[in-house]
Amino acid sequence: MINIGIIGCGTVGLNVIKILQKQRNNIINKIGCNINIKWVCDKDSSRLRAANLPKEKLTDDLKKVILDPEVDIIIELIGGTDTSKNIIIDALNHNKHIVTANKAVLSKYWDKIFSLALQKKLSVYFEASVGAGIPVIQSLNEGLVTNRIQSIIGILNGTTNFILTKMTDENMNFNQALKLAQKSGFAEANPALDINGSDTAHKLSILASIAYSNHLPFENIYREGISNINPIDIKYAKKEFGYVLKLLAIVKNDNNEISASVYPTFISDEHPLATVENEYNAIYIHGDSAGDIMFYGKGAGGPAAASGVTSDIVCLARNIFYRTAGKFSYVSYNTKLNLNMKPIEKTESKYYLRFTTVDKQGVLAKISGILSENSVSISACFQEQRHKKQSVPIFILTHKAKEGNIRKALKTIDSLSIIKSKTVMLRILES
Repeated sequence: MINIGIIGCGTVGLNVIKILQKQRNNIINKIGCNINIKWVCDKDSSRLRAANLPKEKLTDDLKKVILDPEVDIIIELIGGTDTSKNIIIDALNHNKHIVTANKAVLSKYWDKIFSLALQKKLSVYFEASVGAGIPVIQSLNEGLVTNRIQSIIGILNGTTNFILTKMTDENMNFNQALKLAQKSGFAEANPALDINGSDTAHKLSILASIAYSNHLPFENIYREGISNINPIDIKYAKKEFGYVLKLLAIVKNDNNEISASVYPTFISDEHPLATVENEYNAIYIHGDSAGDIMFYGKGAGGPAAASGVTSDIVCLARNIFYRTAGKFSYVSYNTKLNLNMKPIEKTESKYYLRFTTVDKQGVLAKISGILSENSVSISACFQEQRHKKQSVPIFILTHKAKEGNIRKALKTIDSLSIIKSKTVMLRILES
């Protein structure tokens, strides 16, 4: 029998308990032993009561769980960073294996957690930290282990994908779509970490750290959010150019230079990621041997996240039962390998630009001249018919250009008297 202690009995924790109880016989048949919930710990007594377990299994005392010599696995489900880190480190120091769904703590303390786990010969599993129930962590660790991962492109946040879907399909503005996301339970009361791209960047940090066998810190990921997205850009890019807007996490390995970014990006409506809507997530991976692979599913929600957590528990329990847990590292972790990061200014992309200009002749020629001077060439242009408005929009698509060149050109253009407001610049993902 493998004993576990669950710390955090919120929506995910309760669903973990339900799955383990419901699948008890199936789990025994698959791994040869029973998984016993020895402890459930939470500060909220109402949550503990909702677990519907015997009182002797319930506690608000962390130490009871971590110090219990009979507990084999600690399941950390409280979220946050520093408190969670202390729980994980303390549990490892008391020879407990770990399962966590916490992307923020892993992204921030990857080095500390995995170096200690390696030293103690213990395992840390974290499938639900990215994509909830989508088995992308195990696939990168095992199924794609012989591949050189050339790129990972993901829709990793259900809240922002829901918002952009509503802005695209129902012509909502950002605030309308955000309120609907909150009403529907897909966005928190304070959605800042989702909206500004931080949640997505935490998850990309984890995926990249696995793919490249060393920690890619959250701070090294360039981030832009979606709060400034205007429906006019979504509308015209789709109507005139056949593009759909998504908040993408992108990491690429270009001749051993790693670039990592999170930003709203236009993709062709024929790209597989274009059909990923509402709260769903998808991860598109290119390996040198496997080629293109896409994972798709619900990226949030109690049952989906609990599916990822319980899969980790079962895998770890089987390894413990057969005395193989911790004998090898779950993640490839090379502390001597330095990731050669490429700054955003040196990355290359195609770009969508919307200029708001005065309505007079010669404006487009002036703009295109400055773009050309900065090695930016135009691939397509759309301009509304002349009318009596004080300002008009000009939409331009560029060929591939360096980010630094685009920024330099736009700085010059936006300083001109013919420009009425700051130029909108969005990147375009090549198929």
